[in-house]
Amino acid sequence: MKTTLSPIIAGTMNWGVWDKNLSSSEMSHLMHICIENKISSFDLADIYGGYTTEAQFGKAFAESKIDRKKMQFISKCGIQHTEGRNNAVKHYDYAKKYIIWSVENSLKNLQTDYLDILLLHRPSPLMVADEIAEAVTKLKSEGKIIDFGVSNFTASQTELLQQKTAVNFNQIQFSATHHQAMLDGSLDYMQLHNIRPMSWNPLGTVFREDIEQTRRLKILLGKLVEKYHVGSDTLLLAWILKHPAKVIPIAGTVNIARIQSLMKATELQMEQEDWFAIWAESMGNKVP
Repeated sequence: MKTTLSPIIAGTMNWGVWDKNLSSSEMSHLMHICIENKISSFDLADIYGGYTTEAQFGKAFAESKIDRKKMQFISKCGIQHTEGRNNAVKHYDYAKKYIIWSVENSLKNLQTDYLDILLLHRPSPLMVADEIAEAVTKLKSEGKIIDFGVSNFTASQTELLQQKTAVNFNQIQFSATHHQAMLDGSLDYMQLHNIRPMSWNPLGTVFREDIEQTRRLKILLGKLVEKYHVGSDTLLLAWILKHPAKVIPIAGTVNIARIQSLMKATELQMEQEDWFAIWAESMGNKVP
């Protein structure tokens, strides 16, 4: 049975030294705010914060006293970074021994007995499907992971693993400004094989870049804000949620007011023409 996640996932990449550098008490408070607002799933990765954020999150989780059963921990492994480890070059490692060690290390750092979902962070040309499947089978049998998926994998890369072990999730880049996944067959493949997509950076570059594409989108979003009486960020999340692949956005905000308003996107019924209008403004032309 596939792991059930909250409709929106809390992304923790920015919680540690890579950005906000939150204290344990601040992280613990954010966890409580998320749970109170029906966001129970937390997205992590071993490399976040140069291999430091998981341990900080784990310490905060222990301090929070939140029942582990009320939370879902998602973590990723496979990237061997030069930051935080003695690697001469950034690379990927999906050897059975490394995957198992990495998961056990994450469990220790997170102060938990299991991951709800393990994801392979990025595909490697050298990955051996049989070896990955052996690691996944062992980790599941020992109760160290409940479910398994991938991140940033193409349909063919996912199929390679699907032949050996069940892949139930794929975390991809998908947003109004980065919508290739719905055109290149990625989301079609996931629907065909009952793979649940997660979307990292779901707001895209709308608030990060000042280019023609984002200017067009901001003008349209300004009109839709008046129509739907919600913020532009809510509209962008609602655009993702309307896709039939049932994509789960990963929201990386640490702003409490924004966290409290995230679930509005799950209630917003965006009209079909408005959905297409956002896509058209992103492309800079009418739908073909």
